[in-house]
Amino acid sequence: MLLKNKNAVIYGAGGAIGGAVARAFAREGAKVFLAGRSLSSLEAVAKDISHAGGVAEVAQVDALDERAVENYLKEVARKAGSIDVSFNVIGLGDTQGAPLVEMEHERFALPIVNAMATHFLTATAAARHMRKNGSGVILALTAQAARSPYPNVGGFGVAGAAIEGFCRQLAAEVGPQGIRVICLRSAGSPDTPGVDEVFHRHAKDAGISREAFEAGIAEKTLLKRLPKLAEVANVAALMASDYASAVTGAVANVTCGEIVD
Repeated sequence: MLLKNKNAVIYGAGGAIGGAVARAFAREGAKVFLAGRSLSSLEAVAKDISHAGGVAEVAQVDALDERAVENYLKEVARKAGSIDVSFNVIGLGDTQGAPLVEMEHERFALPIVNAMATHFLTATAAARHMRKNGSGVILALTAQAARSPYPNVGGFGVAGAAIEGFCRQLAAEVGPQGIRVICLRSAGSPDTPGVDEVFHRHAKDAGISREAFEAGIAEKTLLKRLPKLAEVANVAALMASDYASAVTGAVANVTCGEIVD
């Protein structure tokens, strides 16, 4: 098991991506702490993990509330003994679907502001606990728009680029304490409900079917397909594990070759 005896905190664990990551972490032996705003969504994921023989605990946490994040991690560390992995997969909200010159300022800027706030709060709080043990892994998730520009994605790509920049700087600062910081950059998994909605929207704007839109994106990748949720989750488990112990300050490319590094 890649994550045996590890304690992993996942913010946004009630969502499709967060849930997939939580299940993968638990399958690899981690005890997972599922945080988010909707207890019902978190409990559904925890139930799946429990039925598969894993261990999961849920908590309602607002990751934009500094005190709530601090208190939550303090309680997790008290019960589990350590915080080994922290992964923020909280969504960026509705920011896509219009050209920048026609977009309201708030719709463009709010996802960027929220992304920076929640990643700063969760990552730095985790790092303060991890440095006590001299080890830990902080993970974040971005998308191909963080590297390559696309029309009509609003503040989505800008937020992703900001997250990646933040992770690089944090990696430089906490590396001497044995803490690794890694981003995963995905191409948008077609089996994610939120991505499916975006595909439908862009397909409608382009006057083509949703299937044709996805096929057009897949054709741009080296593998001629898009990554599935389970594949993204598996890469997250690998990056969180000791098998990736020499990797930090990096972006793990999970785009099926849409972005070539």
